[in-house]
Amino acid sequence: MSNIDKIFGIHAVESLLTRSPQNVIQLFLLKNRKDKALTTIENLAKQAGIKCQSIERKKMDERVRGNHQGVIAEVKISDAMMSETQLLDLAKEKADLLLLILDGVTDPHNLGACIRTADAAGVDAIVLPKDRSASMNSTVRKVACGAAENVPLVKVTNLARFLKQLKEEFVWIVGTAGEAKVDVYQAKFPKKTAMVMGAEGSGMRRLTRENCDELINIPMAGSVSSLNVSVATGICLFEYVRQHRC
Repeated sequence: MSNIDKIFGIHAVESLLTRSPQNVIQLFLLKNRKDKALTTIENLAKQAGIKCQSIERKKMDERVRGNHQGVIAEVKISDAMMSETQLLDLAKEKADLLLLILDGVTDPHNLGACIRTADAAGVDAIVLPKDRSASMNSTVRKVACGAAENVPLVKVTNLARFLKQLKEEFVWIVGTAGEAKVDVYQAKFPKKTAMVMGAEGSGMRRLTRENCDELINIPMAGSVSSLNVSVATGICLFEYVRQHRC
């Protein structure tokens, strides 16, 4: 899927220019701002032959909603989409497989952060329900810092049914729940594992929970009862990485 969108913010645009400069159509930079961060971005753009245009703050503010930090990139977006069938084929072929399944993550900042974390952990694909997830927009891509174009995304119509299909391909489904008896550091993850993260507050839906092979928790020593979903995602994914790739 390909379309035109805007990505803004120092870190997001710098990451984009470093990883996928071919997708950038042009850059808009805040007029009369000269500092190391913007100079770095401008130099990366020049090296890639990308047109830069200096504009007033008012015009920049009109182009995007959010903290653009003086830089906006107009880009060709090509999300790394994968079909349900393609992912099931991949699960059948690969001896080791790490999937991230997000059930009910509707905040775009959380979704972007989860995608970025998944990319860092080497996740093979991210599964999202079509009807209960934040949409892929400029906020998600800004927070993901280029990972949305690298990690395959699979949108499924019926998540519970898809989990059953993954289990038929010997993928172990691990759900996260505060009341689970086993914590993430006690669990032994098979090489083919799908990590399921629920929405903050409500957690996983009932049918999602019922289709998990195992439930785990993250031990909490302080006064807070839960973590941000992207932080929890990082803890669980990198425990799998520690067990199998370190």
